[in-house]
Amino acid sequence: MTKKLRHKFIWITMSILTIMLCIILFMLYFFTKLNLESNSIRMMQDIALHPVLPHVPNELADDIRLPYFTLQISPQGELIATGGGYYDLSDEHFLKELAEDTFSASAPMGIMKEYNLRYYHLSTPLRQVLVYADISSEQATLRNLMRNCIFIGILCFLIFLGISVLLAGWIAKPVEKAWEQQRRFIADASHELKTPLTVIMTNAELLQNPDYKEENRTTFSASILVMSKQMRSLVEQMLELARTDSIQSGPVFSPVNLSQIVSDAVLPFEPVFFEKGLTLQTDITENIRIDGDPTQLRQVLDILLDNAGKYSSEKGTTWVTLHSRGRGHCLLTVADEGSEISAQDLQHLFKRFYRADPARSRTGSFGLGLSIAENIVLRHKGKIWAESQNRINTFFVEFEMFRAGKKRRRGLNRQLH
Repeated sequence: MTKKLRHKFIWITMSILTIMLCIILFMLYFFTKLNLESNSIRMMQDIALHPVLPHVPNELADDIRLPYFTLQISPQGELIATGGGYYDLSDEHFLKELAEDTFSASAPMGIMKEYNLRYYHLSTPLRQVLVYADISSEQATLRNLMRNCIFIGILCFLIFLGISVLLAGWIAKPVEKAWEQQRRFIADASHELKTPLTVIMTNAELLQNPDYKEENRTTFSASILVMSKQMRSLVEQMLELARTDSIQSGPVFSPVNLSQIVSDAVLPFEPVFFEKGLTLQTDITENIRIDGDPTQLRQVLDILLDNAGKYSSEKGTTWVTLHSRGRGHCLLTVADEGSEISAQDLQHLFKRFYRADPARSRTGSFGLGLSIAENIVLRHKGKIWAESQNRINTFFVEFEMFRAGKKRRRGLNRQLH
């Protein structure tokens, strides 16, 4: 898919650039030719209006840029040939033939290809003036220009082709990354769903066997129920992840008391930690307010606290803190005592379906919770990261604090009340 996308981008880009380049080079050639012709014609007209007589100083000599000569024919038929010093005008027979060919031409101005000359015929009561200009240098200039245009066109085409290939690779990278993430997400989701489905199918087949006793059937039914709940949890997390990825389903932000949200989130986890023999300690600065969605912020706390409760060491302690940090920011931390997370695992901790410890899958973890939390935090223009040292695993979440009078974020359609 991405290969076709790159090829299509290169084809479209090169088509547009090639057309533009051809138009530019054609216009350069056309206007250069037009300019050369107009200069030549203007020069010939000036000479025809001010013909040079023999043994008379030529005042136009400094303005003439092309080889030329003139033929002046009196009413009596006398032919006077003068030139700019480029031609041998002693062959009177040739000059008369040239004059006859010019008189026989239908237009007063044109090109005599057999002589490689441009002519201009001016008729006056006193004489006929024929002006001829050599167009060899003009044609040579145009030929050189044509070769240069072709060379420049090919060179520019190759340069643009190389740039287009590089740009196509650069532009396709995000698409390739998204495509790879989607492919990996589907593969991981299929793998996660395969295990509980296999367990459910196996237990269902065993239930159909009449040889098993009722107590065994109860065990099979309980296993099916557990696996079904696990599958439902996985599907719900996948849907939640897709929802947080969607732009259209963005939260409606409003000023919220983050301190109160953290306190309310900790409260239901206290008996859970107590039953597991764990300690839960809090240090929350009051009245810290941010601009956000309270439901999704609560979800971030639930994910981090659930994660700490699952992976804390026996009789371990979990610390939840919330304080202001610097000017206009606050920092939320959830730290627990447990197995230290390696530096390599810390880099991938927020990736979907990633589990630092494969054994964690037995706890009902699918590796989606932290990815959901990261999506929510990023939607709130915050930052989330993890550190692990001295067997203390700490998750940090930083938000920008709400300031009265601050311009609301673009895309929010509701006003504060």
